[in-house]
Amino acid sequence: METSVLLEILRDQREELDSLRSHCFCKRKEEDMVKLESKKAQVVIGVRRSGKSTLCFNVLNKAQAKFAYVNFDDERLVRLSADDLNDVLKCLYQIYGDFTHLFLDEAQNIEGWHLFVNRLLRHGMKLIITGSNAKLLGSELSTYLTGRYNEIELFPFSFREFCEMKKVETTNLSTKTDALLRRAFDKYMETGGFPEIISGEETAEEYIDTLVSNILERDIVQRFKVRYKDAFKSLSHHLMNNAPCEVIYTALQKTFNFKNDKTVENYVGYLYQAYLLKQLRKYSTKSSERIRNAKCYPIDVSLMNARKDAFAKDNFGWRLESLVYLALCRKYGVGYDVYYHKTESYEVDFVVCHRATVVELVQVSYDISSEKTLNRETSALVKAGTSLKCDKLTLVTAFEERVLDVQGQVIDVCAAYKWLLI
Repeated sequence: METSVLLEILRDQREELDSLRSHCFCKRKEEDMVKLESKKAQVVIGVRRSGKSTLCFNVLNKAQAKFAYVNFDDERLVRLSADDLNDVLKCLYQIYGDFTHLFLDEAQNIEGWHLFVNRLLRHGMKLIITGSNAKLLGSELSTYLTGRYNEIELFPFSFREFCEMKKVETTNLSTKTDALLRRAFDKYMETGGFPEIISGEETAEEYIDTLVSNILERDIVQRFKVRYKDAFKSLSHHLMNNAPCEVIYTALQKTFNFKNDKTVENYVGYLYQAYLLKQLRKYSTKSSERIRNAKCYPIDVSLMNARKDAFAKDNFGWRLESLVYLALCRKYGVGYDVYYHKTESYEVDFVVCHRATVVELVQVSYDISSEKTLNRETSALVKAGTSLKCDKLTLVTAFEERVLDVQGQVIDVCAAYKWLLI
């Protein structure tokens, strides 16, 4: 690429940085995980439009760091290769002067980007990198930057962040503020946590349809050269409509007439890599069983009910279960794993483990007003607690809260609109 053209593009991108200032909605806890003075590359990964760029900009801006910025998700840079990246660096010095930090947005779009990053790290450059493809980042980082990166996973806004952005009181609740918090919870269940929907910049349905379409086409179909394009997209929408659900490759193969279940496995893997879906493995001592019986969840509840072809709009139980799973993923970080537990006689939605120790069991039921429902959910928790040697038992409902003693075991019944503030 000619230097003059590259300079023009990078100058345009510098002007785009100003638009990020208007997107500084609220402080996110992940900001504290970004270590600007570390010798390791700071890598923020997550679904598109979850606020990765804004978060990195906030951290750099608050620290008054001297930094340069390049966004590789620019169609004008689509033909760049690793060989061009040194020219990019030269142009950035021309535009920004000297700088201590380099912000690489959507770096995985450039093949061989990790070699460029490795060289800069060896020369002492401090790097902030974002990406929206889990495998391309994860596998290449672990292979080429072993021990030289700090990975931060970013989700769409949590309920607490949603409330902060909407200026909803979350502490010292009165009759009025409690009712307003419940109202905010209902809205969050409907719209989810993508920042631009919450801010009112975009309508949920149009925004989510465009986002999903772009991810499927640009991040998956084009990148992985998907052969059965229409069938893949039908499979994708089927899983988003039915999540949370167990992913059975042979059944999906028959439903969508794929030649073999390996194709289905690859296609579902692409959805995980692009962060449209998040995988939940079965709790088991056998690795083959954990892999074979995985479930999938949407990365945000808006994927369940804001898409034009969505039919989970009235299934509050599915949506609440998804919110709880995502909250557990946010709460428990490195060293923790979340599973589901299923036997022939009962099932528990979430098992939280710290290494080999089960530390919490979480069951989700939107409405436990029925005695039959309450007995089913508490019985499963008690049986699992005994079997897995765990005494921290939680039952998350929409609005009910109390403490139960069932067969000598204590179960905390938590109202989701408060529990999600964790």
